[in-house]
Amino acid sequence: MIDPNEPYELQIAKQARIIEALVNRAERGHEVGGSAYSLFESAIALQAEVWEKTKDLEKALDTLDRASSELEVAYQAQERIQRNLADAMVAMEDGFALFSEERLQACNAQFRNLLPDVEPLIKPGLGFDDYLAAVNASKYLNREENGLAGRPQPVAKGQGSGQRFSSFVMVLRNDRWFQISYRQTSSGNITVLQTEITDIVRENRREKNRLIDQQSHLLQAAFDHMSLGVCTFSSGGELLVRNERFGELLGVPLALLKKGSPFQRIVEHVERHEILEREGRRSRVAGWFKAVRRGEAVQERFRRRDGMSLDIRIHSLPDDGFIVSIMDVTAETQASALLEQRVQERTAELTEANRLLQIHADEQTKIEAALRHAKEAAEAAHTSKTRFLAAASHDLLQPINAAKLYLSMLTDKVGQPGTEEVVRRLKRSFTSIESLLQALLDISRLDSSGAEFNVTSFNLGNLLQGVAEDLAPLATERGIDLRIVPSSRWISSDQRYLMRCVQNLVVNAIQYTERGRVLVGCRLTGDAVRIEVWDTGVGISEEDRTRIFKEFTRASGAAKGPGMGLGLSIVERACRHLDHPIRLASRPGQGSVFSIEVPLAAPGHASVSEDPRMEPMLDGSLDLIVMIVENDADELHAMTQVLESWGASVLAADSTADAAALMQEIGTAPDILLVDYQLDEEDNGIETIHTLRALAGAEIPAIIISANRQRQFLQLCNEMSFAVLTKPVQLVRLRALIDWKTRARVA
Repeated sequence: MIDPNEPYELQIAKQARIIEALVNRAERGHEVGGSAYSLFESAIALQAEVWEKTKDLEKALDTLDRASSELEVAYQAQERIQRNLADAMVAMEDGFALFSEERLQACNAQFRNLLPDVEPLIKPGLGFDDYLAAVNASKYLNREENGLAGRPQPVAKGQGSGQRFSSFVMVLRNDRWFQISYRQTSSGNITVLQTEITDIVRENRREKNRLIDQQSHLLQAAFDHMSLGVCTFSSGGELLVRNERFGELLGVPLALLKKGSPFQRIVEHVERHEILEREGRRSRVAGWFKAVRRGEAVQERFRRRDGMSLDIRIHSLPDDGFIVSIMDVTAETQASALLEQRVQERTAELTEANRLLQIHADEQTKIEAALRHAKEAAEAAHTSKTRFLAAASHDLLQPINAAKLYLSMLTDKVGQPGTEEVVRRLKRSFTSIESLLQALLDISRLDSSGAEFNVTSFNLGNLLQGVAEDLAPLATERGIDLRIVPSSRWISSDQRYLMRCVQNLVVNAIQYTERGRVLVGCRLTGDAVRIEVWDTGVGISEEDRTRIFKEFTRASGAAKGPGMGLGLSIVERACRHLDHPIRLASRPGQGSVFSIEVPLAAPGHASVSEDPRMEPMLDGSLDLIVMIVENDADELHAMTQVLESWGASVLAADSTADAAALMQEIGTAPDILLVDYQLDEEDNGIETIHTLRALAGAEIPAIIISANRQRQFLQLCNEMSFAVLTKPVQLVRLRALIDWKTRARVA
């Protein structure tokens, strides 16, 4: 019922009320209860409760005694603190005051005596805002020095702890300066401190004046050392500041250049003594002052009698005064005269140059005539090129026409004897077409200004073996003994073009040899290897040894062969671009020797991807799933038939979208992709391979089939791990490359 945390006075009052209530209850019990036993029980219970409350009362009295003792100690400590605070405030040199609940509680004499007209108001209980208002209204303040920014402001209620400080400077009329600072504490009290800063302000003032004087001396020193003569005048025309250079350049006595000298007197002295000359015109010096008063800028150039040239300029100043500057421009004037002289000299030189230019123009006319002759020669070359293309077109139509006839014969003789011979001749016709197309493409590329070559290091033996395999059937058919001496040397060249050159030389040797043999071998000569092709043919006369390297040209007296006369032209162009010297030695009726000199290279490791044609085609069925993407229906059907004849399962599509849909339909990725590069519209083979690989989530082996032989395209395919076969495709190379790509994936 009694909370021990409540004040002791409140606990004692509650205990008194409780005792009074118990006594009243006991008295009512005597009145109500009629039996002695009930009275006895009530008395016993009442006595027990009285004893219990008495104990509580004694404890409360003890607690009250202790609290009184502690309160007395606190009162004594408070008195000591107040005495110490009073002593501290008296000992302080600055004025100090404490406001509690925005009412003055205590202050020292310095605070009270600062402003005599405010002193009567400074008593305990004075409001803080009233104090600030009285300070603002004091007549002892210097109103000129105290700006609005220095006026005291009341402390705002509810500010954060970081915003409870304010300070301002107060200037009294007797040139005394005080800094008034007041701060609101966390308990809500406000402390005010009055600090006299008169000595600091006066010292700063003295230092400021000293710095101004020092800067004035420095400015004057810089002013005096300027090469420009400068003088400033007031709005009334009195001289204010000038440097020594001004008097030196103007030639005016020092008596006229004292501070306060009128501008008009200086001008009159200059005119009277004719110090300045103005090239035959009357001077306007007298009108300078009026022009400046009107706000106009003045600029004049004069010459002194001693020959010095002066540039005089006058500009107005913001305070209605003006500044006069004089510059020695003698060197500039002399330079101008010298420049004029040089201009005249340059004009004479240009006249002579024009004369020489006329001579050059005549020479240019002669050069243009020579260029016209060169143009006519170029047009003649173009005409020759046109004739060459016409001849090539005619020769190209011949085997095509033959092929059509053989196809017609084959259609008529299906199942009859002689069909095999017709097919053989048809194959030979198409081989002739392919050779001619290859020759035309090679010549076109080699004649272009941007011919591209892929020079690498490779084994010469592989190249010679390929030549032997390709041309052995032709030699056997013509009854020629073809012998190729093996070589293990490594050389540096473009493998495709070099092989084409050696093949052309061997084919020529076989075609122009009626009986005997053709020998291909190598000789080591310094840092190079010379590939030689020997034959026992008809030989080449001296006058034909240069002419035979032109297109569609044969040696005189030679029987017409199956070729088109382009082989040696391709050899000459390719070797010239590759910097491989060609040599020819021949005796008519006994034979010829053609040789190509190729630089040696360090031995390396052969790559099976360098020439997949050189790999033997594996035997057995091609047990693979092959996807073909080709937009030409005939080529797609033909390639499908070939691959199915090899035992492969073929998925045929004509675009990237169809290929992706077909792969999703079967639910598995093919083992290899054969993709044409140029598809319909903007579709292409590279996009097809990317799409199918992304759909499968794996690097499916891929071969791109294209007629594009540009280096950038081949490098791009190599970087993306695409093999490239150029059209027309040789089936033996295709089968070898498919086997190699699929074996590499399994490995």
